[in-house]
Amino acid sequence: MKKIIFLLPVYNDWDSLKKLLEEINTIIENFKKFKFECIIINDFSSIEKPEILKPTNLDSLKFINMKINQGHARCNATGLRYIKKNENYDYVILMDSDGEDRPIEIKDMINQIIKNPQVSVVGKRIKRSEGTIFQTLYKLHKLFTLISTGKKINFGNYSCLAKHDVENLCEKASLWSSYSGTVKKNLTNFNEVNSIRGLRYFGPSKMSFLNLVLHSISIIAVFRYIVFIRSTFAIIFLSLLQNYLSLDIYLIQIFIIFINLLIFIVSLRENSKALENSQKNILNEVKITQ
Repeated sequence: MKKIIFLLPVYNDWDSLKKLLEEINTIIENFKKFKFECIIINDFSSIEKPEILKPTNLDSLKFINMKINQGHARCNATGLRYIKKNENYDYVILMDSDGEDRPIEIKDMINQIIKNPQVSVVGKRIKRSEGTIFQTLYKLHKLFTLISTGKKINFGNYSCLAKHDVENLCEKASLWSSYSGTVKKNLTNFNEVNSIRGLRYFGPSKMSFLNLVLHSISIIAVFRYIVFIRSTFAIIFLSLLQNYLSLDIYLIQIFIIFINLLIFIVSLRENSKALENSQKNILNEVKITQ
């Protein structure tokens, strides 16, 4: 029997986590040919964890408590490394614990791996539920990523990874900084299912403008060498145009150089040593048996 492990990072959002576990429990009831377990990465929450019972259709529910807060991307990286080293599994489903990754789409991911057992699946964002301003900024982020890297990245963390892909990604330093960028760069083949970015179960979105910018640049930084080459050609091309245009293009060239410098600085977040030693940030593990 194939085993699927859900990997859910959480910071303080315990009410949302409870609701998500209930919905997951309902969804997986229809897949009797799989065994399901869940690992929750508690990212040093400042709000004490309430009592959370193991859903009936999960064979195991485990909390991994962090010593320090490290952020969403690093929780996922820590969790994947933990699963690789300590668990028997066939697939890992990564999803947010706040409801924005809709549990209903778990069905589509599992059906996809039933059809193609060796191929991982990502949730392709076809619609978002945030306000107009955020959606506009998100579209600009995707456009900027496409222009600077030549890569169309229309998915986030919500995905179902086959075991061999987990093992592959866990060796990439960029996983410490950007999950989706690392997947796009290192997995040559993966399937897609349509995914609608849902609304949080409780409270407003935690994705601020600053976080969106950092998220965007972290993805682009995974492809920094491609960006550097494309930027070099752009600067040379603009220099050649200088003789034919009355416009002053030096500001554009300076802006391109500034963006590359910013990308390089953000790329320093990629840390293979920190990834390898991520298990040292685990305070303890708590397994819920009932």
